[in-house]
Amino acid sequence: MLKNNLKIAWRNLTNNKVYSAINIMGLAAGMAVALLIGLWVTYQYSYDKFLPNYGQSYQVRRNFNSNGDTLTFSTTSLKLADALRVNYPEIEYVAETDGGRSHGLMVGNTKLLLDGKQAAADFLKIFRFPFIQGDANALKEPYSIVLTETTAKALFGNKNAMNQMVRVDNRDNLKVTGIIKDLPGNSSFHFNYIIPFSYFEIADPSVKERRKQGFGNNSFEIYAKLRDGIKYSQLAPKIKNLEHVEDNINAKNSDVIMQPIQDWHLYSSYTNGKALGGFIEYVRIFSIIGILVLMIACINFINLTTARSEKRAREVGVRKAIGSHRKQLILQFLTESVVTTFVAFLLAILLIQLALPSFNTLTGTTITLPYTNVLFWGITFSCTFITAILAGSRPAFYLSSFNPVQVLKGTLQTARSASISRKALVVLQFSCSVVLIISTIVIYQQIQHAKDRPTGYTTDKLVTTMDNAEIKANYAAIKQDLLQSGAVVSVTTSTSPATGVDWHSDVDNFPGKNAGETVEMGMISVSDDYFKTLGMQLKEGHDFTGDAKADSTNIVLNEAGVKRLRLTNPVGQTITSFGMKMHIIGVVKDALMDSPFQKADPSMFFRYGGNHIIYRLSPKVNTHEAIEKVTAIFNKYSPANPFSYRFVDEDYNQKFNLELLVGKLAGIFAALAIFISCLGLFGLAAYVAEQRTKEIGVRKVLGASVTQVWMLLSKDFVLLVMISCIIASPIALYFLQNWLNKYTYRITIGPGVFIISALAAIAITLLTISFQAIKAAIANPVKSLRFE
Repeated sequence: MLKNNLKIAWRNLTNNKVYSAINIMGLAAGMAVALLIGLWVTYQYSYDKFLPNYGQSYQVRRNFNSNGDTLTFSTTSLKLADALRVNYPEIEYVAETDGGRSHGLMVGNTKLLLDGKQAAADFLKIFRFPFIQGDANALKEPYSIVLTETTAKALFGNKNAMNQMVRVDNRDNLKVTGIIKDLPGNSSFHFNYIIPFSYFEIADPSVKERRKQGFGNNSFEIYAKLRDGIKYSQLAPKIKNLEHVEDNINAKNSDVIMQPIQDWHLYSSYTNGKALGGFIEYVRIFSIIGILVLMIACINFINLTTARSEKRAREVGVRKAIGSHRKQLILQFLTESVVTTFVAFLLAILLIQLALPSFNTLTGTTITLPYTNVLFWGITFSCTFITAILAGSRPAFYLSSFNPVQVLKGTLQTARSASISRKALVVLQFSCSVVLIISTIVIYQQIQHAKDRPTGYTTDKLVTTMDNAEIKANYAAIKQDLLQSGAVVSVTTSTSPATGVDWHSDVDNFPGKNAGETVEMGMISVSDDYFKTLGMQLKEGHDFTGDAKADSTNIVLNEAGVKRLRLTNPVGQTITSFGMKMHIIGVVKDALMDSPFQKADPSMFFRYGGNHIIYRLSPKVNTHEAIEKVTAIFNKYSPANPFSYRFVDEDYNQKFNLELLVGKLAGIFAALAIFISCLGLFGLAAYVAEQRTKEIGVRKVLGASVTQVWMLLSKDFVLLVMISCIIASPIALYFLQNWLNKYTYRITIGPGVFIISALAAIAITLLTISFQAIKAAIANPVKSLRFE
């Protein structure tokens, strides 16, 4: 029986090549999209799970109560690390890190500037990265270094790097005590080497001093591994109030929490102290899109199969007349559905294999089809079979219900309900497609809205270079040479890059402060010419004087900072911060140093300088020529360290990467959804034209024009698409408004986007069905009427 059913199924596929091709192409495209999104979602969920015992590994965070608002920070104090290490037996390992920074590595004539991490000895016991050489004790000695495989090869070539010396920042020689495999793409960590935290304390004595300070000095990151069998719920209440014992407003308002490693990537956004959002929101969105696109493809299959029911009616009648039971016919039609779906599945696998390189480039992933993974094939075959049954159920039950007497008499009338349900499915199909079109347009508008927002400073030809010990010691000479070269018009330094605020702290006291009130602000230490170099404009007061001693207690606030402190006439007033009285000498206009989608961060600028050297290239000098001159100057004073730089406008544009990715993916999937929907419309238009061949012939004999016939065949489809647009608009508005609400700076969705989307959908519909409509309209009526 099964063999016979398979033969019939294959024969029907090959005998109806056009409809089979439309069905298979539609299903293949839908399955390819769903499977590709499924692979992408699986990849996002796989982050950091390549590490053994990842379920017991955590990052320590702080929930800070700021006047009723809970702010969550990943920066913590060294005192907290020591307290967790000593007082809580539930914790097996604790490791503090500096969060990551760049260092110059030199071996012979090879010089590299790479991002690395400075971590305590137990870091490699918490996170068991696979070692090529060495073991988890590799960070035990201060003057040691662990390299990734690629870094080791870049520094030593094919020579064995173990126990060799690497000079760091042209200061100390560190011995290679371990080589680990390169970190995979689904790792939350991104470093090329690890230096012991104990070396960090030797190289920078101020770090060691901070270990003696209180819980309020939060500049580091802490990781911990719980002992096997210990659940975080057992430890959480014990550590929550750990910092409250200290008489410090920052500590008294901070609750200690931990976040498991498997949540870092997807749940990075905290609301009221709980990790509720982040990248998981986009994973959910695209999971829904994958299901919608597959559903659209299944609707095509259902519609095209039921629409051609009359072609199979006589077959059903004959088979029932000679004794076939309905369940046998249902099995036959379901077998056809399974065969069609599995052929489509094979085509989908081919499409995915062809699309993966471009998809990986677009999304920055390293996804591959796991051909050797039995679980993958088990899941995909199961899903394909379920899809086949779901897509084929309605046609199977509908076709098998035909009355054999009516069929064989030629009096079968297709049920009006079949036509209505077919139209309802078309409406559902296009409603999903129109929602995706609207979403793509709104995402694009939101990105452009933020890109067009004034930044408050000028990014053009603004460049940043990180300092090192040699650059820091020779900064005055470097600045003078840069200005005299003619390649640079202004130079300054800062503790934060132009496109971010790296440091936040409390304001101890200010005029009008309420009892128990806490105020967290961005703290940016700058040197002379900071506002001039960045192009930030003073609104009130004046810039720093240039006299380091006179400026030691002077500060400049931005507009958001003045608003946060509720100050009127701020210039000349005094606030207390870092235990010192600080005098407000000026107010600078807000600049978008963090997210272009949110309000400017309230910030305080004070004059001490920092490790980010920021300079503006001369507009009169070619950029390439200017960089060559700048490179020569930095190499003159820091010959042992590789010179590197970043353009600020490139860093600023990276803030849109996530939204741009979402917009591109939404656009691609919307186009595929429309393509699949149009395949179904094309097939249905061909069916309708075929069913109304004689009617069209009569109309043409009576004088109907080609345009009139085209309108006759097109109006029903256009009406269905218009209904789809009406249904899709409020649905899209609801979900997109919720998406936009997470942005402070956002667009208002107007009627234009819905009108444009509707017109686009109608235009696409007309283009799709016009071929069949015009073909029917220009056919010779004699041929269609000669048998009447």
